[in-house]
Amino acid sequence: MNPISLTRRQVLQTASSGFGYLAFSALSTLAAEKAANRLAPVQPHFTPTAKRVIFLAMQGGPSHVDTFDYKPLLTRDNGKASKGFANLLGSPFEFKPHGESGLPISSLFPNLAKHADDLCLINSMHTDLPNHPQATTQMHTGNFQFVRPSLGAWTLYGLGTENDSLPGFITLSPPNGAQSYGSAFLPAIYQGTPIGRQARNRFAAGTTEGPISNIANPKLSPELQRVQLDFIKGLNQEKLNRDQYHPEVEGIIESFELAFRMQDEVPDVLDISGEPESILNLYGINNNATGGFARQCLSARRLAEAGVRFIQVNHGNWDHHRNLKDGLEQNCNEIDQPIAALLEDLKQRDMLKDTLVMWAGEFGRTPHGQTGNGRDHNNKGYSMWMAGGGVRGGLRYGSTDDYGYQAVEDKMHIHDWHATILHLLGLNHEKLTYRYAGRDFRLTDVHGQVAKGILS
Repeated sequence: MNPISLTRRQVLQTASSGFGYLAFSALSTLAAEKAANRLAPVQPHFTPTAKRVIFLAMQGGPSHVDTFDYKPLLTRDNGKASKGFANLLGSPFEFKPHGESGLPISSLFPNLAKHADDLCLINSMHTDLPNHPQATTQMHTGNFQFVRPSLGAWTLYGLGTENDSLPGFITLSPPNGAQSYGSAFLPAIYQGTPIGRQARNRFAAGTTEGPISNIANPKLSPELQRVQLDFIKGLNQEKLNRDQYHPEVEGIIESFELAFRMQDEVPDVLDISGEPESILNLYGINNNATGGFARQCLSARRLAEAGVRFIQVNHGNWDHHRNLKDGLEQNCNEIDQPIAALLEDLKQRDMLKDTLVMWAGEFGRTPHGQTGNGRDHNNKGYSMWMAGGGVRGGLRYGSTDDYGYQAVEDKMHIHDWHATILHLLGLNHEKLTYRYAGRDFRLTDVHGQVAKGILS
């Protein structure tokens, strides 16, 4: 075997098998095995219907009564005061039934509406607070008061990953703040890997170009990198042995090993230049309005194919206190075609059946107007949707009141939503625990009911 032509995976295999010129120390070998075992696939509690998750996270609180929660009485009573509401604001967008199921979807989503029979609209979501930071943190971690592991970190901890050369949890173009993809007290290897950042230019809703700094090493060959890494790992392991418990050092050891393996695979997985023109056109890659988010959605499909367990795709600027009509039209125009393409692409590859795709924001908006042409925050009732992964398509689950202010039927709290997601992945949310500070923690704390009505 020519050492000059070895890939990083071959270097690892050669070194650990004992017939290479790179000798692992006993401590280094144990550390490598431990790191690999942490991410190795884990048998779920029961047979799952979903193997992976693609979470389309909309920051800012999308207006449910203008997108997926059809409220004809709100439109009828536009401008009136009723039941304590001043200045009711009817939706400026038309809702029509779509698909064989007749699911009502706003005119803002003409492409997504073609997949109505794949969607489960949950119109009875509610969360604890109507403030962006707290509600966003609770959506991602289940708790707005304390630092807790994110949904993606819990998923990776519970199931492991199918590709040890890629992170098991990746977030594309995330906003500022790492808590939404952090691991908190879980081992650091379970935290999300951010790729790109949320673009300030609204017409480039996020990009995955130039995704990870220093992914390539122009100064050292893989073999010399391996020698350097072993030396650093030996020093870190000595520190870990002295301290007995040092999760930060343990995380560094594991992260360095993963980063070494990633150098071969990440650039290839995120390189969309080899995709056929038909796929690029399907997603709207070359369109100024859709291009940024389209790259994220196509990258998400490629990452899912490569074995990444949890992929988060982010989009911002949904906080429409004013300029509701124009703002929503622009936002939805940026995401409608790419999301519809993602669903179509997954179906064509026979992947939607075991890929759970979710679209949600941290809360919704009020049925009454604000500043004449906007809506305020509303945590008491809002909408999200799921598709694939064992969810019933063409279903409208739960409801808010006549004006869309408060969830009233089949109410689903964030804890219930998290419990349902874990259930679809084959995980019992009450049994998926991690012992920390003297007690067992879980994503849903002491709450959460699986919404069995949405299961196929």
